[in-house]
Amino acid sequence: MRPPFRLRRLTATERRVARAFLARERVDLRRGDARDDPARAGTWPRSRTVRASVLAELLATDGDAPGQGPSLQLYGARIVGLLDLRDATITGELRLAGCAVEGEIRLVDATTRSVRLNDCWIRRINATRCAVKGVFSLDSSTVSQGVRLDNAHITGVLRINNASLRAPDHVSPRARPMSVSGRPEEPLPWGLFAGGLQVEGGTFLRNSTIQGVRVPGSTLTGGLHLERSTLTGVGEQALRGDDMRAGMISLEHTTVNGTVRLRGAHIDGTLLFREARISASDRAVHLSHARVDQLIFTPASVTGRVSFASSHFGVLYSHPHSYPDVVDLTDTVYVSLRPAWPLRDHLSWVSRGPHGYRPQPYQQLAAWYRSNGQDQLARRVRHARVRQWRGTLPLPSRMWGHLLDALVGNGYRPWMAGAWSALLLAVGTVVFHLVPPTQIDPDHQRTFNPFIYTLDLLVPVSVFEQRGAWDPTGGTQWLAWVVIAAGWVLATALIAGATRTLRPGD
Repeated sequence: MRPPFRLRRLTATERRVARAFLARERVDLRRGDARDDPARAGTWPRSRTVRASVLAELLATDGDAPGQGPSLQLYGARIVGLLDLRDATITGELRLAGCAVEGEIRLVDATTRSVRLNDCWIRRINATRCAVKGVFSLDSSTVSQGVRLDNAHITGVLRINNASLRAPDHVSPRARPMSVSGRPEEPLPWGLFAGGLQVEGGTFLRNSTIQGVRVPGSTLTGGLHLERSTLTGVGEQALRGDDMRAGMISLEHTTVNGTVRLRGAHIDGTLLFREARISASDRAVHLSHARVDQLIFTPASVTGRVSFASSHFGVLYSHPHSYPDVVDLTDTVYVSLRPAWPLRDHLSWVSRGPHGYRPQPYQQLAAWYRSNGQDQLARRVRHARVRQWRGTLPLPSRMWGHLLDALVGNGYRPWMAGAWSALLLAVGTVVFHLVPPTQIDPDHQRTFNPFIYTLDLLVPVSVFEQRGAWDPTGGTQWLAWVVIAAGWVLATALIAGATRTLRPGD
């Protein structure tokens, strides 16, 4: 193989690196003590300095056979300048460990095998539209001005474990994504900017500190694993994954300072919030218009609103204390709720919407109870829905609604009409037995029965012809009028309630 340049143009360290590269060997410049910390690279001797342009020329060297190129394995070096590998086809591995990369690593539109940049301090990485045939790893590294992996394609796994990704201080107009109108958006910088990223293996960001993760439209087949990490939003959003598709997303034991926005996401497996701590000034979790096979929403704490609006969940696993005071469940659909809660907690849950009363959350909860054969609980949910709806009506309608509720439970407790009727019958029978009414036509022989007389007063239409035959006396006239009026009200309430109860889907 012909070297890419004459070795006499290089420093002694660079010659060593070039020879090791061609021989597929490792160069380790570390001393083995605390002074090897890449953050202290300014104190390293010049013998540990390598120009980025030299590494770029080496990596652009073709191998002897496809997939069998040389391997750059450099440990403990201070790399100065821009490592520009735009449009390059890199047939070997790029492996840096314990290095300080003071310029940008630019892999825009490059095609490469595995990229392993572990235990490094790196100013910035731009791998837009990069194709990585293997692993892309930033384990235990610090990137001070952000990582760009938008529209990149990684056939292996993406590993950014125990790392620190800080957002860039400034995003130039040329680096901004385009909006629907064709003009650059005005985004705040992100620690990981990876819209449209495709990763065929897993995406691991465990035990890391990241100033914002942006992955909208990405396809993460092996899932997004953010366990025990800390995400901080430079603006309002700490994690943005609109319209992404993932095998699973795990935020277990993760601390999020900002919004988790997964609007329109499609999660084929589990979306896990177990013991997460999420805090935001407005929305803490924005999970609207999403489809999730299983949502396990059991965070340790949530400060801010939660929105599941228009989303579909196969299984929704949560606890009553998992939610904040405001939960948007408008048009939310779920097949199964686990574990079983007391009814009062479910009713509190569906009533916490940000826009006041909405019927669909109650209807969905009642449908879930019916699907589990709990028809009595489903009726109680529908009854609670009517009570909430009543609060939106004008005063006269609200008053009528309160009367319906007191008499027949808005139709969901028709037995109450029988109880009221029995009470009125008992009172009327006793009173009219003690103070019998006078017969209107004394020439007609009749026998007075206080029970039948009271029953005839209570029925809206006289059946036993007792009203016209007897005339109550004294104060019993008021009781007779009350019984007649109550009969009409009870009949009206029972009919109104029955029509509501018999309506399908109510």
